[in-house]
Amino acid sequence: MKINHLLLVIITLFSVDSLFGQEKKFKVHTIAFYNVENLFDTKDDPVINDEEYTPANGWTEDKYKRKLNNLERVISEIGTNEQQTNAPVILGVCEIENRVVLEDLIKQPKLAAKDYGIIHYDSPDGRGIDVGLIYQKNHFKPTSSSSIPLIVLNIDGSGKRVYTRDQLLVSGYLDGEEMHFIVNHWPSRSGGEKRSSPYREAAGALNRKIIDSLQKINPDAKVITMGDLNDGPYNKSVKKQIGAVAKKEQLKPGGVFNPMEDMSNKGIGSLAYRDAWDLFDQMMLTEPFLRTDYSSFRFWKAGVFNRPYLIQPDGQYKGYPLRNSPSEPGYSDHFAVYLYLVKEHK
Repeated sequence: MKINHLLLVIITLFSVDSLFGQEKKFKVHTIAFYNVENLFDTKDDPVINDEEYTPANGWTEDKYKRKLNNLERVISEIGTNEQQTNAPVILGVCEIENRVVLEDLIKQPKLAAKDYGIIHYDSPDGRGIDVGLIYQKNHFKPTSSSSIPLIVLNIDGSGKRVYTRDQLLVSGYLDGEEMHFIVNHWPSRSGGEKRSSPYREAAGALNRKIIDSLQKINPDAKVITMGDLNDGPYNKSVKKQIGAVAKKEQLKPGGVFNPMEDMSNKGIGSLAYRDAWDLFDQMMLTEPFLRTDYSSFRFWKAGVFNRPYLIQPDGQYKGYPLRNSPSEPGYSDHFAVYLYLVKEHK
């Protein structure tokens, strides 16, 4: 029997990770999100504020290539183990400067072998950083995409718009099954968490509006929303505006399940600040992914990709993600997050 990328795996069900009470065959796909932290090229774009990442400030072509090599390693390994050897079939990203850096990224040898396609739109963000999505063409066939603006006014009362990242909606077919993906990078906590919270609450409301619009067309729409939310699973933007729940038994038709909330409660994080971990990078799914009939793709489990080589080994920030800077290309100040979708193979 020919196995494509070893996606057809035998999951032996004898551990706490068991799906069923007996041995069965499943197709497994990894869906992931990664804040790649300041993936800028070396050119000075006069339209955006990218001066920090230019040769004038030490960001050279050699360092840019090293950054790409670092990201290539991470992306090619997200979600892989002794059973699952394929890289993510869908990867949402944020903090990319433009489409060109994504094109350069997927040309790296380990990623080029996966034949990734790109979906990207320029963002109105002041620094010019965007969200994007890459997908393995062999498995995902996009049918539509749109960049949905988040329009919020400055809380200083000036009435001026805050220009932040759009929310990217991509619809298509994963191995013949219709799915929708929303990629997010919500407004930062600049000015303080409490003061800036209304921006992220507005982002959560927009996210919910997008999901509602998809469910109006098809109540059983399979939607995965992912991103760096700059909020945890416990914040209003997620709990109130999206209405995400942490327990499968709490999930109702039309609802959204957030596997990251339980992980956050256990102290698992995707970024660290002042010696405290938080889980701003999240992936949430609509109710049809949690049904018990595995004749179509269902959610299995989620994780944070935090292998040792991604961690600062010493110094003031020992134990933190090994971040990137113009002086030294690293990986990112965020760990990637991922989830597995499984489908019974008969």
